[in-house]
Amino acid sequence: MLNHSTRAATALIALAATAALAAGCSSSGSAKSAKTSGAKTSAASTAAAAQFPVTIQTAAGAVTIAKKPTAIVSMSPTATEMLFAIGAGSQVKAVDKNSDYPTTAPHTNLDSYQLNAEAVANYRPDLVVVSGLPPKQAAQLRALHMTVLDEPAATDLQGTYAQLAQLGEATGHADGAATEATKMKADIASIVKDTPKPAAGTKYYYELDQTYYSVTSATFIGKTLGLFGLTSIADAAKGAAASGGYPQLTSEFIVKANPAYVFLADTKCCKQTPATVAKRPGWSALHAVTGQRMIALDDDIASRWGPRIVDLLRTVGQAIKQHPAA
Repeated sequence: MLNHSTRAATALIALAATAALAAGCSSSGSAKSAKTSGAKTSAASTAAAAQFPVTIQTAAGAVTIAKKPTAIVSMSPTATEMLFAIGAGSQVKAVDKNSDYPTTAPHTNLDSYQLNAEAVANYRPDLVVVSGLPPKQAAQLRALHMTVLDEPAATDLQGTYAQLAQLGEATGHADGAATEATKMKADIASIVKDTPKPAAGTKYYYELDQTYYSVTSATFIGKTLGLFGLTSIADAAKGAAASGGYPQLTSEFIVKANPAYVFLADTKCCKQTPATVAKRPGWSALHAVTGQRMIALDDDIASRWGPRIVDLLRTVGQAIKQHPAA
């Protein structure tokens, strides 16, 4: 793709309410509850501590995390979404300016594209999560004694599940990560099962921006859409492989390919809509236009590989069911 815990709090509130109720009933019951609660808390703390130090094997090399991090800085929107999804949100002290989800995340003006290592260090992080950061910039963070975990863009859903597992290990939320991955797999399987398969060879055009950059079926998003049995027209474009799966097409190429579906991942950045696209020269006769199979996507969700990929697939699945290709 282009470079583009509240559960714990709820549990504590419930525990406090239970203790208060027990106190109102009998003092001996309260003492017993307190002892039990203390034992459970101590056991949980001991178990969490026993997980560390932990060494994570990444594409950039092995990263050892000495103790459970309590001050995480996320410089990756996808990592931010993953951290909160697995239950590590309370450990996140700052996220970069592009991390717009969840809204409760501690947003800052930190910029992963114009990295200021000193600005990151001001948050005194015991773990910094990045995505595809150039080695020189990662070295700047490490020079300031920061532990850096690089989680680059996943190339398929298995990569997404692997990153969830790594972040779970790194933050002491292995169980939360496993639960999230299991839920994602079940949701995706359900969406695909409930979506009628289009005819073999049904093609789509996936628009990254209005200059016709697209994706092939070999990319993360291409493989994901492939779950529905769809194929990208960009596969046949000259230089598709050399572009890393993100070739720039031409209007003429797209019109000639006549895709059955058009997916717009530039509704925010470039203000594109099914209406504006249909007005492009020669596009009004496209099968995707005449069949009302122009699907507007959320740019942010479409450019990430975290838990919200389920939302993107749900949008695509609903569109296919409402307007199946002939």
